[in-house]
Amino acid sequence: MNECQGGLFGKFVGIKKTPKMVINVEKLLWWTVLAIVIIITIGTRYHKVTEPDHVCWDETHFGKMASWYINRTFFFDVHPPLGKMLIALSGYLSGYNGRFPFDKPGDKYNGTRYEGMRYFCTTMGALIVPLVFDTVHDFTQSIGAAVVAAAYIMFDVGMLTLNQYILLDPILLFFMVASVWGMVKVSINTSKGYSYTTKWWFFLFFTGTMLACTISVKFVGLFVVLLVGFHTAFEIWTILGDLQKPIMETLNQLLCRSLALIIWPICLYLMFFYIHLHILNHSGNGDGFYSSAFQSSLIGNSLHNASMPRYVAYGSIVSIKNHKTGGGYLHSHLHLYPKGSGPRQQQVTSYTHKDENNAWLVKPYDKEHLEKLSLVKNGDLIRLEHILTHRNLHSHNEPAPISKSHMQVTGYGENGIGDANDIWKVVIIGGNANDVVQTVTTKFMLVHYLQGCALGSSGKQLPKWGFEQQEITCNANIRDPNTKWNVEDNKNNNLTSENFSVYAPGFFARFIESHAVMLQGNSGLKPKEGETTSRPWQWPINLKGQFFSGNDYRIYLLGNPIVWWSNLIFLNFFVLLFVIRHIMLTRQKAKLNIMPPKITHGIHNIEHYETISSTESLLTNDKSTIGSHMEAAFWLYIGWAIHYLPFWAMGRVLYFHHYFPALVFNSMLSGVMFHHITGYLPRAQRYFVLVILLAVLVFSFKLFSPLAYGMEGPSSKSINSTMYGLKWLPTWEF
Repeated sequence: MNECQGGLFGKFVGIKKTPKMVINVEKLLWWTVLAIVIIITIGTRYHKVTEPDHVCWDETHFGKMASWYINRTFFFDVHPPLGKMLIALSGYLSGYNGRFPFDKPGDKYNGTRYEGMRYFCTTMGALIVPLVFDTVHDFTQSIGAAVVAAAYIMFDVGMLTLNQYILLDPILLFFMVASVWGMVKVSINTSKGYSYTTKWWFFLFFTGTMLACTISVKFVGLFVVLLVGFHTAFEIWTILGDLQKPIMETLNQLLCRSLALIIWPICLYLMFFYIHLHILNHSGNGDGFYSSAFQSSLIGNSLHNASMPRYVAYGSIVSIKNHKTGGGYLHSHLHLYPKGSGPRQQQVTSYTHKDENNAWLVKPYDKEHLEKLSLVKNGDLIRLEHILTHRNLHSHNEPAPISKSHMQVTGYGENGIGDANDIWKVVIIGGNANDVVQTVTTKFMLVHYLQGCALGSSGKQLPKWGFEQQEITCNANIRDPNTKWNVEDNKNNNLTSENFSVYAPGFFARFIESHAVMLQGNSGLKPKEGETTSRPWQWPINLKGQFFSGNDYRIYLLGNPIVWWSNLIFLNFFVLLFVIRHIMLTRQKAKLNIMPPKITHGIHNIEHYETISSTESLLTNDKSTIGSHMEAAFWLYIGWAIHYLPFWAMGRVLYFHHYFPALVFNSMLSGVMFHHITGYLPRAQRYFVLVILLAVLVFSFKLFSPLAYGMEGPSSKSINSTMYGLKWLPTWEF
């Protein structure tokens, strides 16, 4: 860098600004702006963080789970454990005793020490803003671009709302942004030739740690793993193509990054699950989602250090569990099937919780009991009588209520007396003729004697008349894996009991089963009746939000429309500019191929290359140390696409808050594109446009901040409401 005059002061005193002075001034300005960003972030994020003092939206889930961690009570959830463990830790350290029930939204905390958990989640959300600032600055070397990106996050009331409550989202977003921040730091150090230095290793392992943490909060953390993976593969490919570097450099980079970004995160992920399973070692309401062997490791479970008969005999009272992952218990209750769902006989369902309605008496098919003790063997014909209602397990040639291709299963008869449709054949999987049904370990089918179908769980949820339990049917496809069962509890005073602790699985078996249950639970999430859901096409346009609190003190999750709609403009502008740039560069290269350059003393005519260079400069306005603005914008666009487009293919229930990870990337992209667009303006005009944009963001934040900080009085539908003029779309419900 050449020396230059130091502004007006330099003209008068004759002082020239050296490169070192320029760097120091730039650093001072960077730290000053960052400090301002942090101060504003603290002011906006922590304002009213403890209000309202009642349970809001999904606090009922994650607050309850924090309580279970503190009480070491096992539970089932579709998400990995790290986020919930951190919430529980913050609650424990701030004095929460784990006794508040978190029953439903709107419940008053009434002196419960919930504040620490909210402050923790808010802090995680607040840290996103300075990380975004520094990431975009690293991408562009522009403080203006960094300020715009940070402002888009800071002044979005939707992001503020999502970050102020006891939720997984602020934790997920922090680890996601930290992963990208680390990725960029590694890229910078690599490009500067600092590979294998202490600083380089630190950022490499930091990135791997953040990746492990992200996917350990929610499985959607896999998206940022893919982004970092693609970026890393691109860098290694670039190193491979650099002929000035030996091939061993590529191999070294590959090995180092495999260690820090693959092996290390896997070890951390396993460690988080080990801690999770070690803490939750007491029986809870989630036991029934797991296999009988898994349950035997939980203190207080009926199978933990349990002593019960090893074999099943006639006269035994048993509970029968579906052997599929997350399978429930064979269950019945006094309620009948409604009209239009087959004969109005007693409902038989699959229920994932331990319950007295899961108990069945094993009887011979042709009499009420046997005079001498007899074990149940492979091929035996039996009846199962429901203990509490004294009706037999029954099926007939009538369609099941939901799975019409299957047959209905009911409870039938009076006081254990029914008909021939109550007879079932025991078929042990892989068993021989005289094999005996054993408790827990034997897998078997119950094949209907007359219809030839097998008792199974369809995996479909019954409506409210079936208490949203799972449908039980008789399936003509007896090879269906959902027709396999095992006996879990076994009571018979005439048989000798044995201890079942030897069947408790080890860590890796429980680790694998936990994932199978979580993934199945995730895919099976369906909207409940009356529940507000949304579709991916609605999210970027901010079509509608969702209520966080519906009491007199209302909180409504909705994005700042100025932020969201201008984000879309910048996003589409990038796509347009990227396509135009690609077309122009392709045409220039084609022109060079058509018109061979002149040779002068062995050197190619530089005019053709100047044409390409000027064209690329016009389209990139490149002042970045790690690549052009378009390259930075490209990776942020990929981040947005990876975190948004997969939701279009998901069949599970979706909510508005699922878009916020993609929103973070869109906001960073907006900062880069704003700097790129205004880069052609004179400096004074560029600053003027920046100030105007920031003023609009601040003003719009002030207008819509009651959505996050709380609204009282009439809703926006009323002309007397303070929010009346802000209902810009009819789908907004605040």
